Amino acid sequence: MILECGCPGEFPAEWDKKDVDLGDYCIHRLPVPMLIHMPLAFEVYVQRQQRMIDGLGLRERWPGLVLTRTGMLRGSITRLLEDAQSLSRHVRTLPRPYHVRALLHRGNVSTIRPALRELQMSLLDGGRMPKELYLCHLTCPRCSARRGGDQILLLRHWQSSAMLEKRRRV
Repeated sequence: MILECGCPGEFPAEWDKKDVDLGDYCIHRLPVPMLIHMPLAFEVYVQRQQRMIDGLGLRERWPGLVLTRTGMLRGSITRLLEDAQSLSRHVRTLPRPYHVRALLHRGNVSTIRPALRELQMSLLDGGRMPKELYLCHLTCPRCSARRGGDQILLLRHWQSSAMLEKRRRV
């Protein structure tokens, strides 16, 4: 269920502070132009992605849950789909394993730094190499007051690292 404002009505709350394997999940990934990690015309691309998913007849696992990955000039938005097959170049399956550590941040982007640091250090202390970071905005300014304030789900992709594991044991 997607709310009127476009925010996800539900999300995987049980993922908070846990490692989750998203390997073999079907996804729809759409490239988005960025300027110094700031998405350009973000809402337009989210709506375009929703139209594409609807046009292909695909179903989302958590409707409205958009995983945003930023970059200097280019990033992407990703949605997790129920098992489906499509010839679209935007639909693919994540490799196995594809581990992510999730952390639910209660606050907005301006207060996210301590949560990111906590997430990063917990991965490094566990002997895991952090990779891509995905932000999932669960509330917008219109619905945040009704839904308990600003909330962002942080998902950090990680891989096992023999070097970090060795340093951890010493």
